[in-house]
Amino acid sequence: MVRTVATSGLSPFKSITPKAVSIRNREQVTTGHLDGYEGAPLVIEPATHDVDLVEWAHSNRDFVESKLLQYGALLFRNFRFRPLPDFERFAGSLCTELFKDNGEHPRGTVNGNVYTPVFYPPDRKVLWHNENSFNHSWPLKIWFCCTQPAAQGGETPIADSRKVYELIDPAIRQNFIEKQVMYVRNYGEGLGLDWQTVFKTTSRTEVEKFCAHNFVDFEWKGKDGLKTISVRPAVVKYPKTGEMCWFTQAQHWHTACLDAATRAALYSIYREEDLPRACYYGDGSTIDDATMDAILAVYAKLEVAFKWQQGDIMMLDNVLAAHARNSFSGERKLLVAMGEMSSYSQVG
Repeated sequence: MVRTVATSGLSPFKSITPKAVSIRNREQVTTGHLDGYEGAPLVIEPATHDVDLVEWAHSNRDFVESKLLQYGALLFRNFRFRPLPDFERFAGSLCTELFKDNGEHPRGTVNGNVYTPVFYPPDRKVLWHNENSFNHSWPLKIWFCCTQPAAQGGETPIADSRKVYELIDPAIRQNFIEKQVMYVRNYGEGLGLDWQTVFKTTSRTEVEKFCAHNFVDFEWKGKDGLKTISVRPAVVKYPKTGEMCWFTQAQHWHTACLDAATRAALYSIYREEDLPRACYYGDGSTIDDATMDAILAVYAKLEVAFKWQQGDIMMLDNVLAAHARNSFSGERKLLVAMGEMSSYSQVG
């Protein structure tokens, strides 16, 4: 890996105000890139053995922010670090308010605002996505900390959302810009979490208030079922950088992105309108399979994957970088934290 001594306060973005730091702070870390890659993630490593990562991050927030906006992903590697007591402190040193999990996905709480990754069968890949982009609000920052790499696989691939936007076929891109994406979810109809778990309440009135506040249409179904419909942009102009970004979670919702056996099983159980999850263009029209295949091909072309090392921390800008998870074997342990909430009201 090629390394250079990091210098704080250097930023290609005029909106970032340089912050003076001491010579000692500048020389405490080096920056470089993974072998074979020139872009994200930028790798930040200690220049000396006694660097306190939490303290350094707190003193160099502007430097970290500028590099995050430039690369979209940072990899902190080879620091002396105790994941369980230090991980939340590290994320908190770079974000004043960490995200409290909203129950959308099956994950476990480890401590405070630290969680396990979303549960998903280890023999399947979790496709690329921008976290919670189907909701009106979502975290801008995500941290992953590896406490135990998988015996094989288990990487967390990333893809630059700016490049995804650029490489998607212009006709496909324009369709999504004009029509947006409709995310449809059915709760209490078999597979998936029930609405009581996701919304963390047994009150239908509270659910209806949440939906109204978060621009979600809803329909109560049968004895205890709920259907929600959310129309969201597929493309945003990121105010921090002025760049256009592909920003969706359609790959998790469109049935074309499932393996053939799972897709066939779903359609053998459910009618189209009753599927646990589905997505369409914002006007309700069908997104054809070929379109989704073309989008997946762009992600696959752009993805960067590296083998986790124990103690690694990857920090993502959730707008600038999509992430995924490769299939794996053996035990794999990661910690997750999220923060700096934003919403579609704050992006173009």
